[in-house]
Amino acid sequence: MGARTAQEYLAGLNNGREVWIGGESVKDVTSHPALRRGASSIGAWLDRQHEAELRDVLTFPSPESGDRVATSFLRPVTQEDLGKRSAAFLEAARWSGGMLGRTPDYLNSSFMALASASEFFTAVNPEFGRNIEAYFRHLRENDVVLTHTLVNPSVNRRLTDQGIPSAQVALQIVRHTDRGIVVRGARLLATLGPLADELVVFPSTSLKDDPSSIRYAFAFAVPCATSGLRFLCRDSYDTGRSVFDAPLSARFEEMDAVVVFDDVEVPWERIFLLEDPSSCNSVHSATNSLIHMMHQVVCKNIAKAEFMVGLLCAMTGANQRDRAPQTQAQIAEAMCVVEMMKACLTASEVNARADQWGTMTPDRMPLDAARNVFPQQYQRLVELVQLLGSSSLMATPAQADLTSAIAGDIDTYFALENLESPQRIALFRLAQDAAVSGFGARQALYERFFFGAPERVAAMLFQAYDKEPLTKRIFDFLGRPDGLAGLTDGSGQRGTAPEADDGR
Repeated sequence: MGARTAQEYLAGLNNGREVWIGGESVKDVTSHPALRRGASSIGAWLDRQHEAELRDVLTFPSPESGDRVATSFLRPVTQEDLGKRSAAFLEAARWSGGMLGRTPDYLNSSFMALASASEFFTAVNPEFGRNIEAYFRHLRENDVVLTHTLVNPSVNRRLTDQGIPSAQVALQIVRHTDRGIVVRGARLLATLGPLADELVVFPSTSLKDDPSSIRYAFAFAVPCATSGLRFLCRDSYDTGRSVFDAPLSARFEEMDAVVVFDDVEVPWERIFLLEDPSSCNSVHSATNSLIHMMHQVVCKNIAKAEFMVGLLCAMTGANQRDRAPQTQAQIAEAMCVVEMMKACLTASEVNARADQWGTMTPDRMPLDAARNVFPQQYQRLVELVQLLGSSSLMATPAQADLTSAIAGDIDTYFALENLESPQRIALFRLAQDAAVSGFGARQALYERFFFGAPERVAAMLFQAYDKEPLTKRIFDFLGRPDGLAGLTDGSGQRGTAPEADDGR
């Protein structure tokens, strides 16, 4: 099949999956008011793979079938391959201004790395190695839209922080069958869950490495229409307003959901790890899947920061506030975020090295720095839109007002010297949706916790960072003849520091 079209994707969603929103069981996610436009946007995202000018950027010939498949499935063996991947990531993310955070290329990147490192799974169980390779081929050749869910709900946070899941609610194995395993419990938080084809369940938080954790240790994938699987959605930020009135939330509602597993049977061929806490704890770092996911995410961050810079420039250019040095300085802050993300991406690719499986892998440290910096900086980007938009973010009549009895007032009182009232209103409604609306607040929260609690993400960087050479450099500096070593007497014993020269 290869790269799918919107029509093929949307047809596949109408398959009896169990989705709940606002106390209602959703019969068809492609027609439900809260979900249909988000589904259409994912379809449009897939359709772009078939546009003539983007075909060679977003797709490549499958090494197996020869069909055109998504570039995010390309296994990089050279730095040029990494450049092809990031070019596709950037093209895909810029289409939504980075506002679709969980597009399919994110998990495609993960499974490319996992399958390339199939020996890791084989070492646990030869069947698991074959399973991960077969599943990757299935994803690539069928252009499957994936979501994932990683975190167990917590009843006792103190125990959870020690790697001990809450048995009352955590997803766990309840029995084995001839066909596979049966699992029960819940997982957080499947972004795009109701709109995906399949759901991946992988470990995220560390498990205590002892027998008590065995029933919580697994990695598998199931179709979203699997019996016993339920998606419990939050409120939708798509409230049915026109694209003029809600230019982001009317397009890019990707929906987040808690996933409930009510005795879901997982077939053996869809299991990648099982009852081995140690392998579950190390899978993302050992296979470098985390690095390849970060590679895609930094591209998304670039697109999102660029979008916010463009928004700031458009707003302040329209009302001519961009002539003020203070305004220029504020926008320069946002520009620095763009350039920092670009620099991290470039550094990661220039310093890439082939891993033990021959996969060209970006340098982790620049990507890790980016994923620590961007969640903080995105909050500042939102604040800058609020500061520079000020009251104009609330002076936003609706589309219906433009053709109503008060249309004359709209034309008179909402125009700017270089922007007519409909364009001015559309611009500031876009800014309002990005920085003030519920959709915008969700984006800020999403970025803050994209990879988990900020302090844990920072701790991972601290632990992975090569600190020893820098620490050694400090002590080498202290031992130089012109350093503290010069304060010893001839016997090698610490002496008295010479008196300061007072100039007499």
